[in-house]
Amino acid sequence: MKTWLCVNHCGACCHLDPRERPELESYLTPEALAQYLSLVGPDGWCVHYDPERRQCQIYDRRPRFCRVLPETFEEMFGVGAEEFEDFAIACCQEQIAGVYGADSAELARYNEAVAGKPG
Repeated sequence: MKTWLCVNHCGACCHLDPRERPELESYLTPEALAQYLSLVGPDGWCVHYDPERRQCQIYDRRPRFCRVLPETFEEMFGVGAEEFEDFAIACCQEQIAGVYGADSAELARYNEAVAGKPG
């Protein structure tokens, strides 16, 4: 079984452009949606994203909807604990492919990491 993980220096999840996430209202509360939209910079990236280091500047204080946890995914998407790993991996793969491309080094590195290969 593959295990979800976050790969350092990726940052694809920090690309928050709401035009690319039309379903936001279906899984965020009105309060969370307002917070989410307040984090989107003019370029579509989170205002707390550091593009040089490719990481979140507030990682330990990031909003709940930014946390990839079984309870968060159950609350937002109705995904049970038994489906969490596969669903979270698929979400990352989709986001990385959308941001960097389906043939990107970032996606290859992520796939190697979740498969347990050195990356």
